[in-house]
Amino acid sequence: MEVHNVDLTISAVKPEQYPQTNYPEIALVGRSNVGKSSLTNVLINRRNFAHTSSQPGKTQTLNFYVVEDELYFVDVPGYGYAKVSKKERERFGQMIEKYLTTREQLRGVILLVDGRHAPTDDDISMYQWLQYYDIPTMVVATKIDKVKGNAWNREESLVKKTLGIDKQTPLVLFSAVKKTGKDAVWNWIEEQTGMN
Repeated sequence: MEVHNVDLTISAVKPEQYPQTNYPEIALVGRSNVGKSSLTNVLINRRNFAHTSSQPGKTQTLNFYVVEDELYFVDVPGYGYAKVSKKERERFGQMIEKYLTTREQLRGVILLVDGRHAPTDDDISMYQWLQYYDIPTMVVATKIDKVKGNAWNREESLVKKTLGIDKQTPLVLFSAVKKTGKDAVWNWIEEQTGMN
C-alpha cells in the first residue's frame, strides 16, 4: 500500500481516550528497542515519523497513528524493560491487556522479536497470551540485515521453534534498513483489515 497521509492522533492510557472511530486497528507489540518504531516508519514511508529512541522503555502510552484516514497502527509500550519499576510494569501490563482484550476495532497484532537471537521468555509469554485470546497474529523478526544471508533459515527455524508458532501464524523476516519483508507485512495487514 502506498501511504501519503499519516498522523499521530492520540496517545492514550485508558479506554475513554481511544479514538472514537470505527477504523480497523493493528497493534504492534514487542520488547523495548525491538524496532516497532522502525517498522512503523518503513510501512508508512517516513523516515522518523514514529519516534525511535535509543532509550528503551520510552513509550509509556498507546500511540494511535491514523493511516490514510482508514486504519490505525497502535504502538504499544515495550515489555521486558528492567529499569521500569514493578508497579509501572504492572500498570503497563493492565493497560495493554485491557486494550488487546476489549477493543472491538482491533483486527490483529504484529509481534516483533529480534531476528538476531532466540525469542525471550517475555516474547514466548506474549505469543502464548495472544494465542490464548485467539487474536490474529503475525510474527516479525526484525534486524535481519544484521544476520548473514546463509543463516536466515536457521534464525527463522529458531524463532518458529522457540515460540511454538502454529500454521496460522505467518512469520516475516524484516529489515528496516533494506525494507525486506515490508510487502509481506502490508499484505497481511490488508487481509486482516479488508483494505486494498
